[in-house]
Amino acid sequence: MAAHMSKVCLLQLSVTALRTRSCSSHLRAHGVRWGNQVSQCSFSTGRERFNAKSLGLQARIRPLPLFIITGGGYVGYDQYGRYRDRELERRGIEVPPRIANEAQVALYKSIPTRLLSRAWGRLNQVDLPTWLRKPIFSLYIWTFGVNMKEAAVEDLHHYRNLGEFFRRKLKPQVRPVCDSHCVTSPADGKILHFGRVRNCEVEQVKGVTYSLETFLGPHTWTDSVPINRNDEDKSSFQDMLVSKPGNELFHCVVYLAPGDYHCFHSPTDWRVAHRRHFPGSLMSVNPGVARWIKELFCHNERVVLSGEWKHGFFSLTAVGATNVGSIRIYFDKELRTNSPRYSKGSYNDFSYVSNNNQEGIFMRKGEHLGEFNLGSTIVLLFEAPRDFTFNLKAGQKIHFGEPLGTI
Repeated sequence: MAAHMSKVCLLQLSVTALRTRSCSSHLRAHGVRWGNQVSQCSFSTGRERFNAKSLGLQARIRPLPLFIITGGGYVGYDQYGRYRDRELERRGIEVPPRIANEAQVALYKSIPTRLLSRAWGRLNQVDLPTWLRKPIFSLYIWTFGVNMKEAAVEDLHHYRNLGEFFRRKLKPQVRPVCDSHCVTSPADGKILHFGRVRNCEVEQVKGVTYSLETFLGPHTWTDSVPINRNDEDKSSFQDMLVSKPGNELFHCVVYLAPGDYHCFHSPTDWRVAHRRHFPGSLMSVNPGVARWIKELFCHNERVVLSGEWKHGFFSLTAVGATNVGSIRIYFDKELRTNSPRYSKGSYNDFSYVSNNNQEGIFMRKGEHLGEFNLGSTIVLLFEAPRDFTFNLKAGQKIHFGEPLGTI
């Protein structure tokens, strides 16, 4: 029986081959080439008909529709996963963070965000016609919920361009600086995370961390900042930053949204001794992306100001983001951020001690320190006694000058 079935299959294959050859001869005789429309010639195996189109003779891959379909499907799937996570969180079920893999991070970093941010910065400096200022600024105010009653100048016609509007100043009385607490918020924004630094890892949001050493860079600024020099007794990078016995290292992350006040101020009385500038990517730092990309703050361009306060080591880091290529420090005229002359993966040091009468820059609590263009993130890392406690909640809104914690 098996031999009989084999003969039948061989016979059918032979018949199909003969028909194929005869059709090919017919096409050559009439000057028809494969690849032209040959819908009139078809092959039959008894039950199915195959024409030239079904064999893919004319099929062409179109990358744009394919990209749109696959990209749209991925985005839809990702949004569905995020919606499901939000529903679980509403029910009180803790959901582990969805961390981007290396390929996703590399793809995101391949977007020319530095070039786009430079272009956006130039666009922000273009003066608008007087008649166009109020409509454009009113749209921005409505979109991001800006409170113009707090602005030093409420008249929208006063701001010549978007850059001036972003960097608007506030009325002095609307942000009183707390005198009874030693550390206050450096800016208006949202508290992403805070607490003690543990195992040389800092949390940018709950469950997503970054390396303390990668964030601050190599331990080479000790000539400017008098931290503990007895490195033999210190087992980690974190321990080297703690200069006094009984102290620990604390951190606090403040996210500035596009509608927030864009200037930042000194959070305490301290001496700024050193500046380290990390050229890098300019990925978004909004809380959704911060939950998705591990070590986001280490990838992005940032300016680290290091020094000391009455309890030891103190640092403030301004982290850049998309459309925030410009980070300005008022007392540092040499600083140039998002500049083509600086390459990613490097850093540039500048000592305020050796270049400023051997003393550094003394800042008072609440004093103007710098500004962003649009919005970004401030990271505080400081040494304090173990009994220091934060009076904060993750996700809460905070204003410049309000207390962060007490000792």
